[in-house]
Amino acid sequence: MPTYTVKYSNFNLSQKQKNLLAKEISDTHSKFTGANTFFAQVIFQKNEKKSHFMGGKLVKTKEIFLNGQIRAGRTSNVKKQLILSLKKILIKNTNLRSDFVWIYLEDLLPDQMIEYGEVLPKSGQEKKWFNSLSLTLKKRLKKMEKSK
Repeated sequence: MPTYTVKYSNFNLSQKQKNLLAKEISDTHSKFTGANTFFAQVIFQKNEKKSHFMGGKLVKTKEIFLNGQIRAGRTSNVKKQLILSLKKILIKNTNLRSDFVWIYLEDLLPDQMIEYGEVLPKSGQEKKWFNSLSLTLKKRLKKMEKSK
């Protein structure tokens, strides 16, 4: 499951902005990777006032960071399209200039990840993995997918 952590400094995100960002990040991840949206989770963390430094100096500007941990196995082209689309989403929903937007994608090996209590499949093997799940978990995940 991709985990996207959104950290931001020196401004607030409204609940509406968080809802939009979470939906658009999840949809974008699904669009470029082919993974179901129920795999994507987005976590928001506001940096405490006066706790963000660069070069040893307090940062006073509005800054946003998106760290995406995704399953390894995607092509460079897919990751480039994904990261550029994520940048557009952050700019559109925060009105920040691009030079205040930071995005990092990290590849994690699927066999080193457990989600929903199960070791994750390799990229492209999601359907086979899904079919191996318990009926209860399948229903839970399908319900999440429908509620988008």
